[in-house]
Amino acid sequence: MKKFIISALLLAALSPFATAQDMKLPAPSPSAVIKQDFSTSQIEISYSRPAMRDRTIFGDLVPYGKVWRTGANSATKITFGEDVSLNGKALKAGTYALYTVPGETKWKVMLNTGTSNWGVSGFDAKDDVLEFEVPVTKTEKAVQSFTISVANLSPTSCDIILAWEHTQVNIPVTADNDQRITDYLETAINQPKLPYAQAASYYLETGKHLDKALLYADKAIEENPNAFWMYWTKARIYQAQGKKTEAIAAGEKCVQLSSQTPYAAEYKNHVDKLKTAMK
Repeated sequence: MKKFIISALLLAALSPFATAQDMKLPAPSPSAVIKQDFSTSQIEISYSRPAMRDRTIFGDLVPYGKVWRTGANSATKITFGEDVSLNGKALKAGTYALYTVPGETKWKVMLNTGTSNWGVSGFDAKDDVLEFEVPVTKTEKAVQSFTISVANLSPTSCDIILAWEHTQVNIPVTADNDQRITDYLETAINQPKLPYAQAASYYLETGKHLDKALLYADKAIEENPNAFWMYWTKARIYQAQGKKTEAIAAGEKCVQLSSQTPYAAEYKNHVDKLKTAMK
């Protein structure tokens, strides 16, 4: 019994240490994962975020003219869910290590297959699948922690932005997805689940096949006569075609059908702006 009591006391005494060992302590360069829907898939970036901590970064902590891991700790990894182009150069879907060579006025960017590298350890230029240069932009406000973001999104393009201290570089990304999406929509239209609303919206946003966009908007309304948002889609299609009377009529129908919904004021404002724009 005495041995049991001693063992129990020993466990109780050790338990705080076990809890402490399980605690996740703050990291000098915390890891981050960003996921951004883009085009017909997703961009995912995994990296670590070192902080300035009153240090001079570029040209000092991160030397000019030398390969940088573009973050801290293990190699920064970026995954593209579909074939894209970076700065006009084609890149196959997949996961790559992102390396850079910072300079005062421009950076060299490299996509490399060394995704298991620890920083620049193991880096080999022979493993580069893509490289190009992008200009440097100076920012007025200092970025304290190294930051990678995806911005300026459109259906076919975006920018991957690297920012730290007073330095920012933008990596242009484009997706040649129009034919692929069009083929999908035209095939799916003949399937049991008809994506009329999606097809109408896509053709409107790309400014192509507006007559077909109008046809599909009408088909969507046939399926759901109370779909007030589709009348707003029709109004915008007519506006793009320069058909003022039809655009305003479709907009007013949208306002009428949405009058008892929480979106009434929003759509009325949209339609008022459309009327002003088409005077």
